[in-house]
Amino acid sequence: MTDPLLLAAATEATARQRSRTLEEPDWLLDERLDAVRRVAELPNESNTLWTTYLDLRAVKFGEVEPYEAVGLDANAAQAPLPEGAAALLHVREDRIVARALSPEARAAGVFVGTFVDALRDRPTVLRAVVEGGRSLPGDDRFGQVARALSAIGILVHVPDGVELSGPIVLRWSVGAPGRALVSRTVVSLGAGARAGLLEELEAADGVAPAADPEAPQSQWWGTMEVALGEGATLDVAGEQDLGPRTASFVTRQASVGDDAILRWALAQVGGLFVKSRIDNHLVGRGGRVHQAEIAFGGGAQLFDLSSYTRHIGRDTTGDLLAKGVFQDRARGHLKGLIAIERSAHGTDSYLGEFGMLLSKKARSVTIPSLEIDQPDVRRASHASSVAPIDESQVFYLMTRGVPMEEARKAITLAFLEPVVARIPLAEAQQRLRELLEAKWAEGHARAAVGSAA
Repeated sequence: MTDPLLLAAATEATARQRSRTLEEPDWLLDERLDAVRRVAELPNESNTLWTTYLDLRAVKFGEVEPYEAVGLDANAAQAPLPEGAAALLHVREDRIVARALSPEARAAGVFVGTFVDALRDRPTVLRAVVEGGRSLPGDDRFGQVARALSAIGILVHVPDGVELSGPIVLRWSVGAPGRALVSRTVVSLGAGARAGLLEELEAADGVAPAADPEAPQSQWWGTMEVALGEGATLDVAGEQDLGPRTASFVTRQASVGDDAILRWALAQVGGLFVKSRIDNHLVGRGGRVHQAEIAFGGGAQLFDLSSYTRHIGRDTTGDLLAKGVFQDRARGHLKGLIAIERSAHGTDSYLGEFGMLLSKKARSVTIPSLEIDQPDVRRASHASSVAPIDESQVFYLMTRGVPMEEARKAITLAFLEPVVARIPLAEAQQRLRELLEAKWAEGHARAAVGSAA
């Protein structure tokens, strides 16, 4: 029987067809078939603490048909690089419309391409990261859907010792009514490598900006599967501004080696429904992860953001922050878990989750949690809150001559600034600030109309 709360295409027949279309080797077909089995067995939410907070009712899985494969535009290689970037790969619906490497990246042996290209040029790198399902959480049903049905896989490989001065840009433009793009992204950094990655999710050209409740939905499914070698450093920034009828499902997992550093800076603004899960595995001694994720919701948007950080190696550090601002009837579920295993002596870990409500009908929950199996830690703590804007801060700004609404806007945007400031390209950083300001303005306009009525 087909599960009405999941893509009907998540079947063995579809997985085999995808593999044949992409001419994959047997080991990748085995990956897909293993994922299909997991999808059939797993619940939609495996964490019993969070089960009641997963609400999929807004998503119409039966309305979408996943793309079977992603082709290459004839002019893709002629696309210019964004200023300051080391590489660009742009996927629009079911076509790669731009791909480029800077001379610096090309000379250093950096690879940014599809799984099809990687199986020819970097087969051992790809296989070492993903084989056996090790690069995605085995208990996450949504990540396993991407593993089973991906129409495109992207590999980013930065060899040992290579340091890139500009970020690698991955851009996804989606939202065609009734269609779904299912993808995987694998990132591998060798020992001592340093790189930045900017992932942009945007509405494709022609997607209506206004939400029509009768229009068919669209979906984007994605992963980011990260493997960091000894002493590697990776900065990942993400901007999501999908259309109002698009649901997105993204699973990110990272394996952090000895003395490696991973920084996440992720912003969720658009979309009808957003489900995001991040798993950090600090397996090497001295590994560090710094994570900041924000969401700004309006209308009837729902954001479901989960974070798991597992400390395995000695002397590891986790600094994790999630913030959400919700207006109108938007809802936000911010959920996190820090797990400190018996082997993780000297752990220093903090998890903070904070929600800000701008209207009486907005809702948010924050659920930070700890599992500690090793008492020899430097720190293991969490904090959370959900509240409206602090009126004492508004009053303070007003005493300095700032109008009330300008004061409320300044406080709201400052609440989200920790992620905005980490976006690597100046152009992308400014675009995110403009998106957040526009979000505020839309909610303020709706509130004014409602008050007048």
